[in-house]
Amino acid sequence: MHFSLFDTHTHFDVPDFDPDRKELAQQAKAVGVERLILIGFSESRFADLIRIQHELNQLQHAPISYLAPGLHPFYIEQHAPDHLERLEQILKQESCIAVGEIGLDTFLPQHKQSELYLKQKQYFTDQLNLATQYNKPVLLHIRKAHADVLQILKQQHFKLGGIAHAFSGGVEEAKAFIQLGFKLGITGQITNPNAKKLHRVVAEVGLEHLVLETDCPDMTPLCCQHSTEHRTRNTPVNLPYVLEGLAASLAINEATVAQKVWENSLNALQLTQ
Repeated sequence: MHFSLFDTHTHFDVPDFDPDRKELAQQAKAVGVERLILIGFSESRFADLIRIQHELNQLQHAPISYLAPGLHPFYIEQHAPDHLERLEQILKQESCIAVGEIGLDTFLPQHKQSELYLKQKQYFTDQLNLATQYNKPVLLHIRKAHADVLQILKQQHFKLGGIAHAFSGGVEEAKAFIQLGFKLGITGQITNPNAKKLHRVVAEVGLEHLVLETDCPDMTPLCCQHSTEHRTRNTPVNLPYVLEGLAASLAINEATVAQKVWENSLNALQLTQ
C-alpha cells in the first residue's frame, strides 16, 4: 500500500547521489514519494542545486522537485555578503518554494564565540528579510539555539511560517514554533525508541503540526541503519519508514497520518494542491 508522501527536506543534490540519482528518484516515486525539496546550504552549491532541480523535473516517473536556496548557519565561516546577493538573484529568477535552510547552530564550540554567533544571527535576519520580501516561507535549521531563533523570528515579526526542520527541541519550544505558524519536520529519528524527547513532542503537539522528511543523506531511519535488507545510505526512498515510525509513535493508522502530513506540507509551503 503506497501513500502520497512529500519529503520536505533533502540534500538529494549532493555528490553522494551523482552516480544513481535518476534511479533513486524513480524508486522514490514508486514507493509514493510524489514531491521533494532540494535544500541549499552554501553559495558554492547553488549552481548545482539549480541544475539538479531542473534535471530531476525533466525525468519521467520521478517526484516533483522544489527549490529552497539558503545559507546554512553551520557553514557561517564561508558565507560572504555577495552570497546574499546571489541568493536574492535566485529568488528573483528561479521558482523557489522557500528559503532554506537557515537559522542558528551552536553545536560547535567555535560557533558560540560572540563574533561568529553574531554573524550567524545577522545572516539569519538578512535571510528572513529576503523571505519576507519575496513572500516565501522558511526552512529552519536549529541546533542548541531554540530560544534565540524564536526571539529573532518575533523581533522580525516574521509571518510566513514554514518548517522547523529535524525538530530537536522540547514540548514548550515546539508549541512556541507552532504558535508562530511553523510545522515541525519529523525525520527517521522517530523510528528510534530511545528518542524519548521527540516521541514526547509528537504526542503533545499532535498530528496537525507535523510534516515528514528524510534529510538525506543524513538521519537514516533506524531500520535502515542495522538491517542488511535495506540500503544503509539514507535516500528519499526511505520516507515510508518515517511515516511508519510516526504512525507507530502516535498510534494512528498510516493512511490517516499520510493524508494529514501531506495537507500539512502543502499548507506550510503555501501550495494550493
